[in-house]
Amino acid sequence: MGGITGSILLCLLLLAKATSSPSITKKVYFVCEDTPKGSHAFDILASDPDGEALTFILTGSGATFFSVESSTGRVSVRAPLDRETGDLMNIGVTVSDGVNTIFDQLTVILNDTNDNPPLFQQTSYDYEIPENTTVGTSLYRVQATDADTGVASVIRYSISEITPANGIEVFDISTATGYVTLKKSLNYTSLSSFYRMRITATDGGGSCASDEVVFLSSNVFSFITVKDVPDLDPLFIGTPYVGRIEENSAVGTSVSQVTAIDQDTGINDAMIYSIEDSTVEGLFGISRDTGVISVLSNIDREVVGDTVTLTVKATESNTNVHGTHSSTTTTVQINILDVNDNTPEFYKCGSSCVSATEFTGEVLEHSLGSIPINMTVRDLDKLSHTELSLVGEDKDVFSVEPSFTMSDSIVQLLVREPHNLDFEKKQQMILQVIAVDKETNLGSTATVTINIMDANDNSPSFANDTYKLSVEEHSAAGTTLETITAEDPDTMDQGKLTYRLLPDSILQYFDVEQHTGRVYVKSQALLDREVRSLYSATLQARDTDNKPGTTVLEITLTDINDQSPIIGRDSYLEFVKEGGKLEVKIEATDTDEPNTPNSQIVYSIVLGNHSSMFSIDPDTGVLTNTGDLDREALDPELNGRIELTVTATDMGTPPLSSTVPVIINVEDINDNSPAFLASSYNFSVKEGERGAFVGSVHAEDLDQTTDFNRISFSIIDGSFGSFIIRTFSDVRGYRGNITVDPDIELDFESTRKEYQMRLEATDLEQKKAFMMVDVIVLDVNDERPEFMATVPISVKENTTKSDAVGTFTAIDRDGNHSLVYKLESVTCMCQDVATPCNWFIVDRNGDIRVNPEETVDYEQCKQAVVEAQVVDEYTEKGENSSVTPGQMVINIEDINDNNPEFIPTDTVFVVVSESASRGTSVARVIATDRDTGENSVIDFQVENILFQNTNNITNTMTRVFEAFTSQQTNSYVGIIQTTEGLDLNLQGKYLVRVRATDAGGLFSTTLLEIFTIDEFFRVELQFGISKIEVENKRNEIVRALTAATTAAVEIVAIRSVGSPETRAETKTIMVAYFVFANGTALTSSEVEKMLSHRDHYLTLIELGLSNIGNVPEIETATDPLKFILMGMIGGLIIVLSVLTTSLLCTRRKYRTKLKAANARNSASMGNSDNQKGGTVVPGTNKYTMEGANPVLNLDIHTSINLDMDADSSDVDKVSLNSLDLYETITDKGTKRSMQSIQEEEEDNGPPDYKEPLGAALAQLDNKKSVDKPNVGFVNPIFDTTDL
Repeated sequence: MGGITGSILLCLLLLAKATSSPSITKKVYFVCEDTPKGSHAFDILASDPDGEALTFILTGSGATFFSVESSTGRVSVRAPLDRETGDLMNIGVTVSDGVNTIFDQLTVILNDTNDNPPLFQQTSYDYEIPENTTVGTSLYRVQATDADTGVASVIRYSISEITPANGIEVFDISTATGYVTLKKSLNYTSLSSFYRMRITATDGGGSCASDEVVFLSSNVFSFITVKDVPDLDPLFIGTPYVGRIEENSAVGTSVSQVTAIDQDTGINDAMIYSIEDSTVEGLFGISRDTGVISVLSNIDREVVGDTVTLTVKATESNTNVHGTHSSTTTTVQINILDVNDNTPEFYKCGSSCVSATEFTGEVLEHSLGSIPINMTVRDLDKLSHTELSLVGEDKDVFSVEPSFTMSDSIVQLLVREPHNLDFEKKQQMILQVIAVDKETNLGSTATVTINIMDANDNSPSFANDTYKLSVEEHSAAGTTLETITAEDPDTMDQGKLTYRLLPDSILQYFDVEQHTGRVYVKSQALLDREVRSLYSATLQARDTDNKPGTTVLEITLTDINDQSPIIGRDSYLEFVKEGGKLEVKIEATDTDEPNTPNSQIVYSIVLGNHSSMFSIDPDTGVLTNTGDLDREALDPELNGRIELTVTATDMGTPPLSSTVPVIINVEDINDNSPAFLASSYNFSVKEGERGAFVGSVHAEDLDQTTDFNRISFSIIDGSFGSFIIRTFSDVRGYRGNITVDPDIELDFESTRKEYQMRLEATDLEQKKAFMMVDVIVLDVNDERPEFMATVPISVKENTTKSDAVGTFTAIDRDGNHSLVYKLESVTCMCQDVATPCNWFIVDRNGDIRVNPEETVDYEQCKQAVVEAQVVDEYTEKGENSSVTPGQMVINIEDINDNNPEFIPTDTVFVVVSESASRGTSVARVIATDRDTGENSVIDFQVENILFQNTNNITNTMTRVFEAFTSQQTNSYVGIIQTTEGLDLNLQGKYLVRVRATDAGGLFSTTLLEIFTIDEFFRVELQFGISKIEVENKRNEIVRALTAATTAAVEIVAIRSVGSPETRAETKTIMVAYFVFANGTALTSSEVEKMLSHRDHYLTLIELGLSNIGNVPEIETATDPLKFILMGMIGGLIIVLSVLTTSLLCTRRKYRTKLKAANARNSASMGNSDNQKGGTVVPGTNKYTMEGANPVLNLDIHTSINLDMDADSSDVDKVSLNSLDLYETITDKGTKRSMQSIQEEEEDNGPPDYKEPLGAALAQLDNKKSVDKPNVGFVNPIFDTTDL
């Protein structure tokens, strides 16, 4: 039976568990707008407590763009996403575990990607610029906008192409601002008179779903025409100018002629010529009118040179555009022809050439080659024929070069017989050089002295082949070993020999001075005899000709006392019981030369705290104690450890030593008994405290190890079972803590108020000590304080009041108490959520005050709960605080301290021809105020209006707009309407500053941009479905159009077109404008191109789009019989017109009252929450109190007669003509104050009529509706409940 019961209970538990519903754990997801169609977007995170498999379904409008795998919750992109259309999407989701189903909303936030190219504000930028415009001038500015955000919206401008190509050096553009500037001067004549630039706007790039950064750009062309001005200087033609004339020609001889023209078109001023400069003054002159140059004075070529250069100036006879005479210059080169009239001469040349007859030179004995003597032979005539030769005793030893020359030449002597150049035989030779002009036989003679120099032909040598040297090890760096020098008989080497040591490896130990031959120590540390005692090196000497000589050096190191004794161990560790004998041998060695004082060792003990207790043999190193060792005589901190330092010292000079630590552990023995540290102990303890601490006793055993000094305490007698003692180690010895037995509660009221106990202290070997302890029992206080009830208080927000706003009060039944209040917590109710805060503080006396470091804000939190605790500082037993904390509720009162805040929107506001009449709603703003009640009421006003045209010129406008205020659930809406008809000829945008003011006078402003859009940009979209279907799909159509064009879609009309014969609605026309955020709009052809893209046209076709452009007119075949019938029925129409008019008026009023009565019955059945004071009657001038009628906002009572009762049939009582008034719109350009919509029929087919007249009138209405559809209006400030 028990098993069956258990099974039933288990089944019930499993069934209860299986009824749990699943839950969605994450409701906000981020998706890149460029996520490809079919790609993974996110996973729906959901869980089920039962662990059941979940299924997922997406619902709502957001499901159009996403699809979900029902079994996994994996969401993929179904349709292209566009953040610019809307960055927030709501998706309905259904999650089921098979038994339970939940419905919820997911929020998808679209992250921006770079999918919008920059758009230029103008289609072309054309300008005419004078050619004398200053370099650096800003010529004009191009501007583009980008609908993306962040870095992707940052636009950089560049000139991507320019014609002609050299224009890239002339113009520049600011990458950031788009200003085009002139960076090089223009020239109408020499450069170009026309430039065409292609300017590119490139955004900052970006990506989201892809790792590849995408950069988008657009281009615009700019045409610049250069305007010519008369600013050119004259121009010489036929350049360069070169003339020639023989020296000594007659004065007045013509040499050359120059000609200049005026470059300015159509001016051609006469020229005036002059010589402005000449390399030789006074030789030539020029004709002022003809430009002919002639000889002015005698010309000597050897004086003036081969060429004379003139600077000739041509000046225009008339002034230029700057008011001055333009001029230009050119150079004229005149070559002077030579005549042979000079003798060859000898010169010495340096910075200049000087005529000379004495020259000298030097030559090395036995050498070949040329001998420089600084001789130049020169004939001042341009064409010369000079012959050179040698004369003298030693002329055969040399030859002269060149032997013949026709120009200025450097003369050299060449050695022909080097064996005759012997310094030991002859140190000098003298020759004569003769130069003769072969044409005139005129000549000159120069004397040359040649000095013969000695040559280096001997090597250095040392006196000995080997030198034996010695030096002490570790001699100081720079210590001299010996100075060794070599000899060289060559005179040029005397005192110029250099020395070095070989090989290079010896240089780390020894080196030699380069010029003196002194050998010295290089490194003191490396000269270590114990490492190496003998070195061999080669000393090398070189002369000035780098000839070498060598000798060998053998260097021996002698010993010094540089090695300290080495002790065989790093330390010695020995153990000995106190009272025992110690003997340990210390051993050391010395690596200095054996059997010398440097290696002889003696031992000693370094003086210390315990050195007197030991001695050491100086020769053998044996260490022993000099007396008994007592551990208790040592500092307990040493734990029996004695440290000695032993020194081993050699006998060298100076003596060296080493030390070693010797550690001796003196082991303890038990030779001491415990002893109490006090002669008596007296304690007191409070009653009623189980396990209460009474006091401590202390005892010590002088033995130093725990094996011998550990003590345990016990109570021998006198406690009567009421006390216990526990033993603890203490800083000095041991401590015995006496406490009340945990099972015993002392009672002051009993007969035993005092105890005398005998205690015992024992070590591990049972050595003992005894002590008496007296304990007195004390009385205590044990009542807890209690809080008194509190009432809520109120505090205004932002208060700076420092006084107490409230007070906690508590009582304590103990006669002797001291109550102190402490803050436990402050909890603020923020948006109905309890949140910790620090707005209030509590003083020790219970006063509650506002925290001066915090600001109380009603908009943040509307209520605070202060929780405090009270403590009795005199409580001795039990808890000293209240059982429950005290609470004080503080209500925060609102004040007007917040300005209205505008809610940002990315809506593009435009004015088109259809919405430019008076009373048209063109824009709206939404604002909220964080205050409440009257403080949150907002009123909108238009502060000022500016108009900025397409040239960025701004003008102040009259009050063409006004604001109307209405209230929504949590915000206020300001509808911006026109106060008069707008001028559609204005091109640009209205800058409307709107102010939102609350009831307390606080305000904020925002600036609206309302763009004017020309009728040229009107686009008509034809749909192959009915008007009702188009209006039902309006939101989907707008989203698809926005996705295809990336522009805001402004729909101004939706109308039906059909066949005149059937009057059936076969097509629907949607009139719209496509506007970008910068105010630019798309033409019909541009829209057609974008909508035809493969990524969008299928979606639009599914929505019914069939054609873009003007509505095709329906052609009907011409029927001649119609004209005959029209004549026959013409008379009938005239007869029936009067009857038809009267019947139509009567029928329309009857039908109006019928509709109003039906509407009243429907309104009476509506939600009473939307009515106030009576029935809401659509189609009348009576409205609810929601503010739907801004003019008549009255509380309509049900007793007011609306002539809706069944007994009334008099149509003259109260007019219900608001249903009779329909505005008929026939022209496309008609301006309307509200957005027009076509009136929907109340049924899907023609009604049944009981009388033929009713059917005829219905057919008449249908005929009218084909060409003139009935039109109603939707006012954006009205709610749907008002209709």
